[in-house]
Amino acid sequence: MESRNSHTPRQIGTLNESSLHAQLKELYLRDGSTTEALVGGYVVDILRPEGDIVEIQTGSLSKLKPKLAALLAGHRVLLVYPLPVRKQLVLYDARQRRILSRRMSPRKPRLPEVFRELVGIAPLLAAPGLEVEVLLTREEEIRQKDGRGSWRRRGITIVDRRLLEIRERVRFRGPGDFLALLPDACPEEFTNRELASLLGVSVRTAGQLSYCLRAAGVISVRGKQGRALLFARSLAREGEPPYD
Repeated sequence: MESRNSHTPRQIGTLNESSLHAQLKELYLRDGSTTEALVGGYVVDILRPEGDIVEIQTGSLSKLKPKLAALLAGHRVLLVYPLPVRKQLVLYDARQRRILSRRMSPRKPRLPEVFRELVGIAPLLAAPGLEVEVLLTREEEIRQKDGRGSWRRRGITIVDRRLLEIRERVRFRGPGDFLALLPDACPEEFTNRELASLLGVSVRTAGQLSYCLRAAGVISVRGKQGRALLFARSLAREGEPPYD
């Protein structure tokens, strides 16, 4: 999916109102759906005719926790979260009139890294009615050299994000679907360090993943191996007997 208006930068706004958010909202719209609907005191992105809700979050998921908990009390909710596995960085001058540089971000996140955000809503991952769809995307990030941004970016401001392509969709329809994140080579009992090695991610990311899997009831703590927690699956993969 190629972004429209790819040559004209969006004027300064918030990331919560980014082009990316608007593009995804359009993608999930169905006939009869209402956008920006008021439900239980909250404005939701999409309210479908049958009462289901689609909530698209392109920023921090932890900020969504109270809203999500309230909505799940009476509705089925599909939470959509884009994870940019490839990102093109486009830097404009202070007046957004001239492109100063265009380059690919060296970061290439993989699916387990989405749990850096999902830890913010971990207690809700086992909630009935919640589905999570992670979109592995190729995006364009529009930046502006205005001296007002983060010191980490040397004052450069992120102005907008645009969707260029959805490379893969991963839907978690319930706790059992999270089992697919454990590699086939994962032993019956494992530590975060072992999980990190099997997945090719940092121990910190593996710890965030295991925290979410525990909250979803997929794994549980079986003891310790030295100072490290020792985990085991609480649910079985399809066709396997459950663990005691």
